[in-house]
Amino acid sequence: MWMLRRPQGAVFWTNVLENFTADQWRQHFRMSRTTFEFVLQLVERSLRRKSTNWRKPLEPRRRLAIVLWWYATPGEYCTISCLFGVGLSTVCTLVHEVTATLKRKLFKRFISLPRGEALQNTINGFAERGYPLCAGAIDGSHIPIIAPQEDAAANYNRKGWHSIVLQAVVDHNFCFTDVYVGWPGRTHDARVLSNSPIFQMAEENGGYLFSHDNSRIVNGVEVPVHLIGDAAYPLKKWLMKGFTNHQALTPQQRLYNYRLSSARMVVENAFGRLKGRWRCLLKRNDVNTALMSDVVAVSCVLHNICEMHEETFLPDWNITDVLQEPAQDVFQGVGGRNAQAIREAMKTLF
Repeated sequence: MWMLRRPQGAVFWTNVLENFTADQWRQHFRMSRTTFEFVLQLVERSLRRKSTNWRKPLEPRRRLAIVLWWYATPGEYCTISCLFGVGLSTVCTLVHEVTATLKRKLFKRFISLPRGEALQNTINGFAERGYPLCAGAIDGSHIPIIAPQEDAAANYNRKGWHSIVLQAVVDHNFCFTDVYVGWPGRTHDARVLSNSPIFQMAEENGGYLFSHDNSRIVNGVEVPVHLIGDAAYPLKKWLMKGFTNHQALTPQQRLYNYRLSSARMVVENAFGRLKGRWRCLLKRNDVNTALMSDVVAVSCVLHNICEMHEETFLPDWNITDVLQEPAQDVFQGVGGRNAQAIREAMKTLF
């Protein structure tokens, strides 16, 4: 015998399939059976492996379940190995393989900036939240990692632990529409932004991130559809932030800041729901940085699928009181004239 037989794993998996209640399934996989089967249907063919003369491969459903269990719970490889009756190295291999498959098959399908009708729906959604002409809120969040052997200091963030940065754009429905992850934790949000594809796309397009057709003339100033961010980001035609120098703000500027801050809460809530569902993002995982970046990207995909299927987010998953993000310095750049004129025009809408 060249492999250890683990009959208890087969019994546990059969029990999961046949006897788990809807609440138990949701608690352990962070989604309903229906949504689980939806995800499986999208990637089942890619997860299937050929049988050999000496070994029968794990079926796709079990492969996906093992990896989602790892994503959703703080369980270690050895614990999951015992539960599902597979080898320790098999769990490790599955995390790598299934994560790669989910990213390759689903990332572009479920994470993209809104266009056409979806863009108009997003603009309307933010308008209902009190801020018009907005197509998303942008922010950064830190994901814990083990200290890299090379240049660990670069990943040591201001909160006192090693991390990589997740930069994300979120729509009015708490879904991620752009994800950029992997920069060391010590990196400022403004620098992460300036190196991201979304920044390059906007700058190369003359300061427009979305179609000109949705722009609006306010007091003689063209106001394009834009993103909103906090004080850590630069002021751009396509990216608005609040007025600084809070000691000398006018009532109109304060109102603008309040409306922008209220609308921007969607991104903070999305980060909380993301990490509340997928607890692998809350602890230092024993995986390399490259894989952790893919895990974060796939977690965002799975989050979007859950939100689109209106999956219940249980109160005990909430981690807002546990997780405190390190504060970023205010970006000191003034911003171009056009950006300042747009913000001045925007404040008159309130």
